[in-house]
Amino acid sequence: MSKVEPDTPGVDDPGAGRRLALDVGTGRIGVATSDRDARLATPVETVPRVTGFKDRDGADIDRILELIAEYEVVEIIVGLPRDLQGNGSKSVKHAKEIAFRIRRRLSKSANIGEAPPVRMADERLTTVAATTALRASGVSEKAGRKVIDQAAAVEILQSWLDARRSALARDTAGE
Repeated sequence: MSKVEPDTPGVDDPGAGRRLALDVGTGRIGVATSDRDARLATPVETVPRVTGFKDRDGADIDRILELIAEYEVVEIIVGLPRDLQGNGSKSVKHAKEIAFRIRRRLSKSANIGEAPPVRMADERLTTVAATTALRASGVSEKAGRKVIDQAAAVEILQSWLDARRSALARDTAGE
């Protein structure tokens, strides 16, 4: 499998506003959002995955678009599942498919104005980190299954927000 490169936080940054992150799985999509200052990621919900590769957009895509509008999102971050060597896994196709569908639907949506960008972010080890955090907070493995996708989306988004803040600080310092 070939190397799959994620986007870089801070590049073509849309400025202030909320970000929304997705942890795309084959059965569920974890969703997290940031505060308006793009500093802190929090869980939102787990959306059941219904749209396959050859299906029309289903209720999962519709729900994500509702959340994007509800939270007035300026940037969408989709986790890019890569292995430790940076190679794409089979799950990359799922993440790219959902990102493509969201991008397409946002660009067709006239009531949004300019569509927020959809970025791909490195999500290596986010599920491991989320599982560890849940376990450390006393959440049982069984109970954790209901929220693990949200926790992984939080990890993806928080990593993006931290890297974005560092990139913007470097850019400001370099002026």
